Amino acid sequence: MTDQLTYRGASFLHSSSQHETIFTPEDFTAEHLLIAETARKFIEKEVRPHNDQIEGGDFELVRLLLGKAGDLGLIAHSIPEKYGGLGLDKITKGLIGEIVGAAGGYSVAHSNHTCIATLPITYFGSAWQKETYLPKLASGEFIGAYCLTEPSAGSDALAATTTAILNDEGTHYILNGSKIFITNASFSNTFIVYAKVDGTAFTAFIVEKDFPGLALGPEEQKMGIKGSSTTAVFFENCEVPVRNVLGEIGKGHHIALNVLNLGRFNLGSACTGAAKYSLELALDYTSERQQFGRTIASFTATEEKIADMAIRIYASESLQYRTASYLEEALGELNESRDIKLIASRMREYAVEAAVSKVYGSETLDYVADESLQLHGGYGFIKEYKVEQVYRDSRINRIFEGTNEINRLLIPMSLLQQVGKGTVPLPNLVARATAELKQPTGLSNERFAREKKAIQTIRNVFLLTFGLAYETFQSRIVDEQETLLKLADIAIALYAAESAVLRSEKSLAKNGGEKSLLKVKLSEALIDDLLLEVEMRARKVISGMTTGEKRKTTLADVMNRLSELAREGSIQTKRDIAKAINKSKQYIS
Repeated sequence: MTDQLTYRGASFLHSSSQHETIFTPEDFTAEHLLIAETARKFIEKEVRPHNDQIEGGDFELVRLLLGKAGDLGLIAHSIPEKYGGLGLDKITKGLIGEIVGAAGGYSVAHSNHTCIATLPITYFGSAWQKETYLPKLASGEFIGAYCLTEPSAGSDALAATTTAILNDEGTHYILNGSKIFITNASFSNTFIVYAKVDGTAFTAFIVEKDFPGLALGPEEQKMGIKGSSTTAVFFENCEVPVRNVLGEIGKGHHIALNVLNLGRFNLGSACTGAAKYSLELALDYTSERQQFGRTIASFTATEEKIADMAIRIYASESLQYRTASYLEEALGELNESRDIKLIASRMREYAVEAAVSKVYGSETLDYVADESLQLHGGYGFIKEYKVEQVYRDSRINRIFEGTNEINRLLIPMSLLQQVGKGTVPLPNLVARATAELKQPTGLSNERFAREKKAIQTIRNVFLLTFGLAYETFQSRIVDEQETLLKLADIAIALYAAESAVLRSEKSLAKNGGEKSLLKVKLSEALIDDLLLEVEMRARKVISGMTTGEKRKTTLADVMNRLSELAREGSIQTKRDIAKAINKSKQYIS
C-alpha cells in the first residue's frame, strides 16, 4: 500500500485553517453520544462508589472493573471488529478517554490498557499476534502493560540496555534487563517490552506474564494515582518465543516512539475530563460555602477564577477534538495494513498536535486543580474533600508520555526537520511574517475579525522569532533549549487560540449568535489572555538573541501589533462567563 494522501501535520505553524475543516464537540454523532453516556454511567455507578478501595490499592477491584468495562465495550473501541473490538474512530477514543479521565487511578489503568498497551499489537502485530491477543485485550480477559522506561533510560528511550539474544535452537529470545514505573504491571497478562537484539537492534516483543524469567518488583509508593498499579518488571533469562517479536527486528523505535504520539493525545483527553471534574468540585463548594454573609461564588475574585478555568478547558477541549479528527484521517484505514513504514509515518504525521494536546491538557488540569483547591480553602487540603485527590493525581501528567519539556522541544524541532528537508520555505514565511508585523492592524466589522487577526499575529510572531533563532544559532539551535521551549510556548498558544476560535466560528455559522454566545465570550477571553502570554515569551526570545537597534525595532514591531489587539471590556466578559458556569453548576460552552 502506498501513501496516496497528503497530510498537513504541524501546518498550523505556518498556514491558517478554515472552520469548515475542523471537528468540534458540537459535531458528535448519536453513536458518539451513546457510548459517551455508557462511559459516564460506568464511572458514576461502578468506579466512583469504590474510590476509597481503589485509592487503598485494591488492584483486584481495579482488575474486576476493567473486566466490567470490557463487558460494556469501553476498552474495545480502538480494536477492529475482526478481532473482537468495536473498530470505532479516534473521536470516540478521545471521548471515552475524557470521561474516564475523571476517575483518578482507575483512569490511568484504563487508558494505559486501551492505548499504549494494546495499539502496538493493533497496528504492528502479525496476523497470529492479532488473532491471539486482541480479542482477549478487547474483552478484558487480558490486561496489557507497556515496558519502555529503564533506570538509566527515561526521556532517552533508545538508550535502553535490556537485551534479547536468540537461543541456540532459534526458538526463543532470551531477555535480560529491567523496566521501571510500569503501569498495570501487577495484574497484566501481556507486556509490550523493548529490548536490543544482540545488544544493538532495538526491538519490540509481546511478553506474557507466565513466560519463564519474568518477575515483578514491589508496588511503588506514589504521591498520587494510588489506585494505579506501578511496579518494576525484571527479565532474567526470560524466554520469549520468536513468534512474539512485534514488528521487525531493529525497528522497535517505529513502534515505541510513534505509539507514544497516540498516548500523548489520549493523555490530553483524560486531563481535559479531569479538569472538567475539578471545576465541578469548585462550583459545588463555592456555591454553598458562605463568607461575610454571601456565597464565595458571588465574589468577583471567585468569578475570575471560575472563568479562567472554563476558558482553559474550552481551549483544551477544542484542540483535543480537532487533533482527534486529524488522527482519524491519518490512521482510520490502517488497522489491517502490514506496511509498518506507512503506519509509522501516519502516526508521526501529527506528532506536534499530539504533543500540544498532552502539554496543554496536562497544564490545564494542573491549573484547574490548583485553583479548585484554592477555592476550597483549608478544606481543600483535607482528604475528605475530593479535590485533594484530584490535586495529587494531576501532577504525574506533566511527566507521563514524555515530560512536558521533551514534548515542547519536539514542536520546534519538528519544524526544523521540515525546513531541513525543504518542505517548508522558511525564508519566505519569515519575510512575509516580518512584513505583516510592520503593517498597522486594520480590523473589519466582521465577527471575530479581531480574533482572526490575533491568530495570524501570533503565527507571525512565532515565525519571526523562529526565523531569528534559526539565523542566530544555525546548527547550534538544537542545543539552545531555553529558546526552543519559549518558541514552543508560542506555538502551543497558536494552536489553542486557532482551535477555540474556529470552533466558535463554526458554531456561529451553524447555530447563530444567541446559541453561540458563551462560546464567543470564551474565545474572546482566551485571545485576551494568550496575547499577553505570547508577548511575554516573544520579549524574552527577542531580547535573548538580538541587540541594539535590531532588538529595539523588532520588539517594537511585535509589541505594537499585539497591543493593538487588546480589547475593551475583558473584565465583564469573564464575569459573564462565570455567571453562566455558576448557573449551570458544571462546565458548559
